[in-house]
Amino acid sequence: MSAGETSSNKVSPFTAGAIGAGDTGDGATTTRFWWVRHAPVDHGGRIYGRKDMPCDCSDTAVFSGLARLLPHDAAWVTSDLRRTHETARAIVRAGLPGPDPIPGPEAPAIPDLAEQSFGDWQGLTYDELRQQRGGAFHRFWHAPAHERAPGGESFVDVMQRVARTTHQLLDAHRGHDIIVVAHGGTIRAALGFALDLQPEACLAFTMDNCSVTRIDHVDGPGMGHGWRVVTVNRPPR
Repeated sequence: MSAGETSSNKVSPFTAGAIGAGDTGDGATTTRFWWVRHAPVDHGGRIYGRKDMPCDCSDTAVFSGLARLLPHDAAWVTSDLRRTHETARAIVRAGLPGPDPIPGPEAPAIPDLAEQSFGDWQGLTYDELRQQRGGAFHRFWHAPAHERAPGGESFVDVMQRVARTTHQLLDAHRGHDIIVVAHGGTIRAALGFALDLQPEACLAFTMDNCSVTRIDHVDGPGMGHGWRVVTVNRPPR
Protein backbone atom coordinates (compact mmCIF):
# COMPACT_ATOMS: atom_id res chain seq x y z
CA MET A 1 0.00 0.00 0.00
CA SER A 2 1.38 3.43 -0.93
CA ALA A 3 1.99 6.23 1.55
CA GLY A 4 -1.05 8.15 0.35
CA GLU A 5 -3.56 5.31 0.74
CA THR A 6 -5.69 4.97 3.84
CA SER A 7 -7.23 2.13 5.80
CA SER A 8 -10.50 2.62 3.90
CA ASN A 9 -8.70 2.28 0.53
CA LYS A 10 -9.35 5.94 -0.25
CA VAL A 11 -6.52 8.21 -1.30
CA SER A 12 -5.67 11.08 1.01
CA PRO A 13 -6.15 14.51 -0.61
CA PHE A 14 -2.63 15.39 0.49
CA THR A 15 -0.57 12.93 -1.55
CA ALA A 16 2.25 14.31 -3.67
CA GLY A 17 0.18 14.14 -6.84
CA ALA A 18 -3.02 15.66 -5.45
CA ILE A 19 -4.52 18.82 -6.91
CA GLY A 20 -2.58 21.81 -5.62
CA ALA A 21 0.34 19.72 -4.39
CA GLY A 22 2.62 20.84 -7.21
CA ASP A 23 4.96 18.87 -9.45
CA THR A 24 8.21 17.97 -7.70
CA GLY A 25 9.86 16.54 -10.81
CA ASP A 26 11.30 13.10 -11.52
CA GLY A 27 14.62 13.79 -9.81
CA ALA A 28 13.17 15.08 -6.54
CA THR A 29 13.05 13.33 -3.17
CA THR A 30 10.13 14.34 -0.94
CA THR A 31 10.06 13.83 2.83
CA ARG A 32 6.60 14.36 4.29
CA PHE A 33 6.17 15.52 7.88
CA TRP A 34 2.67 14.88 9.25
CA TRP A 35 2.40 16.99 12.41
CA VAL A 36 -0.51 16.00 14.69
CA ARG A 37 -1.45 18.03 17.75
CA HIS A 38 -2.38 15.92 20.78
CA ALA A 39 -5.96 15.32 21.97
CA PRO A 40 -7.64 17.82 24.36
CA VAL A 41 -6.38 18.27 27.91
CA ASP A 42 -8.69 19.05 30.84
CA HIS A 43 -6.57 21.93 32.12
CA GLY A 44 -9.28 23.63 34.15
CA GLY A 45 -8.41 27.02 32.71
CA ARG A 46 -4.81 26.79 33.87
CA ILE A 47 -1.60 27.14 31.90
CA TYR A 48 0.00 23.73 31.60
CA GLY A 49 2.80 24.14 29.04
CA ARG A 50 5.34 21.41 29.67
CA LYS A 51 3.44 19.94 32.63
CA ASP A 52 2.90 16.24 31.95
CA MET A 53 -0.89 15.91 31.79
CA PRO A 54 -3.18 13.23 30.31
CA CYS A 55 -5.52 13.92 27.41
CA ASP A 56 -9.04 12.89 26.45
CA CYS A 57 -9.03 10.25 23.69
CA SER A 58 -12.69 9.24 24.06
CA ASP A 59 -13.95 10.67 20.74
CA THR A 60 -13.41 7.60 18.57
CA ALA A 61 -14.65 9.36 15.41
CA VAL A 62 -11.75 11.82 15.66
CA PHE A 63 -9.18 9.05 15.75
CA SER A 64 -10.89 7.09 12.99
CA GLY A 65 -10.57 10.25 10.89
CA LEU A 66 -6.88 10.54 11.70
CA ALA A 67 -6.37 6.86 10.88
CA ARG A 68 -7.90 7.45 7.43
CA LEU A 69 -5.93 10.63 6.79
CA LEU A 70 -2.44 9.66 7.95
CA PRO A 71 -0.08 7.50 5.86
CA HIS A 72 0.77 3.84 6.31
CA ASP A 73 4.41 2.76 6.57
CA ALA A 74 5.49 5.98 8.24
CA ALA A 75 8.15 6.60 10.85
CA TRP A 76 6.60 7.72 14.14
CA VAL A 77 7.90 10.08 16.81
CA THR A 78 6.28 11.85 19.76
CA SER A 79 7.35 14.33 22.38
CA ASP A 80 8.30 13.08 25.84
CA LEU A 81 4.92 14.14 27.31
CA ARG A 82 2.21 11.56 27.94
CA ARG A 83 -0.54 13.38 26.06
CA THR A 84 1.29 12.77 22.79
CA HIS A 85 1.80 9.08 23.66
CA GLU A 86 -1.89 8.64 24.47
CA THR A 87 -2.89 10.37 21.24
CA ALA A 88 -0.56 8.22 19.13
CA ARG A 89 -1.87 5.01 20.74
CA ALA A 90 -5.47 6.10 20.06
CA ILE A 91 -4.66 6.61 16.37
CA VAL A 92 -3.23 3.08 16.17
CA ARG A 93 -6.24 1.65 18.02
CA ALA A 94 -8.46 3.35 15.42
CA GLY A 95 -6.91 1.25 12.66
CA LEU A 96 -3.74 2.91 11.38
CA PRO A 97 -0.83 0.44 11.45
CA GLY A 98 1.75 1.78 13.86
CA PRO A 99 4.39 0.88 16.39
CA ASP A 100 3.90 -0.97 19.64
CA PRO A 101 4.79 0.11 22.26
CA ILE A 102 4.42 3.88 22.08
CA PRO A 103 6.82 5.27 23.10
CA GLY A 104 9.31 2.59 22.17
CA PRO A 105 12.11 1.70 19.77
CA GLU A 106 9.90 2.38 16.71
CA ALA A 107 8.31 5.49 18.20
CA PRO A 108 10.94 7.44 20.14
CA ALA A 109 9.88 10.14 22.57
CA ILE A 110 11.95 13.24 21.82
CA PRO A 111 12.20 15.91 24.56
CA ASP A 112 12.96 18.66 22.03
CA LEU A 113 9.47 18.19 20.56
CA ALA A 114 7.76 19.09 23.85
CA GLU A 115 5.56 22.13 24.38
CA GLN A 116 7.07 25.42 25.52
CA SER A 117 7.95 25.45 29.21
CA PHE A 118 6.22 28.34 30.94
CA GLY A 119 8.16 27.79 34.15
CA ASP A 120 6.65 29.68 37.09
CA TRP A 121 3.53 30.49 35.06
CA GLN A 122 2.48 26.85 34.80
CA GLY A 123 -0.48 26.17 37.07
CA LEU A 124 -1.70 29.78 37.01
CA THR A 125 -5.10 30.57 35.56
CA TYR A 126 -5.11 32.80 32.52
CA ASP A 127 -6.68 35.57 34.61
CA GLU A 128 -3.98 35.24 37.26
CA LEU A 129 -1.25 35.54 34.64
CA ARG A 130 -3.01 38.50 33.03
CA GLN A 131 -3.16 40.31 36.36
CA GLN A 132 0.44 39.42 37.18
CA ARG A 133 1.65 40.76 33.84
CA GLY A 134 -0.55 43.84 33.81
CA GLY A 135 -1.99 42.92 30.43
CA ALA A 136 1.43 42.59 28.74
CA PHE A 137 0.37 39.67 26.54
CA HIS A 138 1.02 38.69 22.97
CA ARG A 139 -2.27 38.79 21.09
CA PHE A 140 -2.29 35.03 20.41
CA TRP A 141 0.04 33.62 23.07
CA HIS A 142 1.02 34.05 26.71
CA ALA A 143 3.93 36.36 25.99
CA PRO A 144 5.93 37.86 23.11
CA ALA A 145 8.06 35.34 21.26
CA HIS A 146 11.40 36.55 22.67
CA GLU A 147 10.25 36.71 26.30
CA ARG A 148 11.43 33.87 28.52
CA ALA A 149 8.99 32.89 31.25
CA PRO A 150 10.55 32.88 34.76
CA GLY A 151 12.11 29.44 35.15
CA GLY A 152 10.98 28.52 31.62
CA GLU A 153 11.79 29.28 28.01
CA SER A 154 10.80 31.63 25.22
CA PHE A 155 9.06 30.66 22.01
CA VAL A 156 12.34 31.46 20.24
CA ASP A 157 13.95 28.74 22.38
CA VAL A 158 11.25 26.34 21.18
CA MET A 159 11.91 27.28 17.55
CA GLN A 160 15.60 26.53 17.93
CA ARG A 161 15.10 23.05 19.39
CA VAL A 162 12.34 22.15 16.94
CA ALA A 163 14.52 23.23 13.99
CA ARG A 164 17.38 21.09 15.29
CA THR A 165 15.14 18.03 15.68
CA THR A 166 13.49 18.55 12.28
CA HIS A 167 16.92 18.45 10.63
CA GLN A 168 17.72 15.23 12.52
CA LEU A 169 14.46 13.58 11.47
CA LEU A 170 15.00 14.67 7.88
CA ASP A 171 18.47 13.12 7.85
CA ALA A 172 17.17 9.88 9.38
CA HIS A 173 14.05 9.42 7.20
CA ARG A 174 14.74 11.25 3.96
CA GLY A 175 12.25 10.33 1.25
CA HIS A 176 9.69 8.86 3.67
CA ASP A 177 6.61 9.84 5.67
CA ILE A 178 7.09 10.91 9.29
CA ILE A 179 4.18 11.16 11.74
CA VAL A 180 5.06 13.58 14.54
CA VAL A 181 2.58 13.72 17.44
CA ALA A 182 3.38 16.91 19.28
CA HIS A 183 1.98 20.20 20.60
CA GLY A 184 0.54 23.48 19.37
CA GLY A 185 3.68 25.47 20.11
CA THR A 186 5.89 22.82 18.57
CA ILE A 187 3.91 22.78 15.33
CA ARG A 188 3.87 26.58 15.12
CA ALA A 189 7.66 26.46 15.49
CA ALA A 190 7.91 23.89 12.67
CA LEU A 191 5.86 26.11 10.38
CA GLY A 192 8.04 29.08 11.23
CA PHE A 193 11.15 27.06 10.45
CA ALA A 194 9.78 25.84 7.12
CA LEU A 195 8.53 29.26 6.02
CA ASP A 196 11.45 31.23 7.48
CA LEU A 197 9.04 33.38 9.50
CA GLN A 198 9.81 35.90 12.19
CA PRO A 199 9.03 34.36 15.62
CA GLU A 200 6.13 36.74 16.32
CA ALA A 201 4.44 35.74 13.06
CA CYS A 202 4.46 32.04 14.04
CA LEU A 203 2.23 32.75 17.03
CA ALA A 204 -0.64 33.78 14.73
CA PHE A 205 -1.23 30.18 13.56
CA THR A 206 -4.28 28.44 15.02
CA MET A 207 -3.55 24.85 16.00
CA ASP A 208 -6.54 22.78 17.13
CA ASN A 209 -6.35 19.54 19.06
CA CYS A 210 -6.02 16.48 16.79
CA SER A 211 -5.47 18.67 13.73
CA VAL A 212 -3.00 17.70 11.01
CA THR A 213 -0.37 20.03 9.55
CA ARG A 214 1.70 18.67 6.69
CA ILE A 215 5.05 20.12 5.72
CA ASP A 216 7.12 18.57 2.92
CA HIS A 217 10.82 18.84 2.32
CA VAL A 218 11.75 18.47 -1.35
CA ASP A 219 15.32 17.67 -2.41
CA GLY A 220 16.09 18.24 -6.05
CA PRO A 221 17.51 20.59 -8.65
CA GLY A 222 15.93 24.03 -8.70
CA MET A 223 14.00 23.43 -5.47
CA GLY A 224 15.10 26.68 -3.83
CA HIS A 225 14.24 26.84 -0.14
CA GLY A 226 13.17 23.19 -0.18
CA TRP A 227 10.15 23.38 2.15
CA ARG A 228 6.53 23.30 1.07
CA VAL A 229 3.48 23.64 3.33
CA VAL A 230 0.65 21.41 2.10
CA THR A 231 -2.00 21.91 4.82
CA VAL A 232 -2.25 23.64 8.18
CA ASN A 233 -4.59 22.81 11.09
CA ARG A 234 -6.68 20.38 9.04
CA PRO A 235 -9.44 18.78 11.13
CA PRO A 236 -9.50 14.97 11.22
CA ARG A 237 -13.08 14.75 9.98
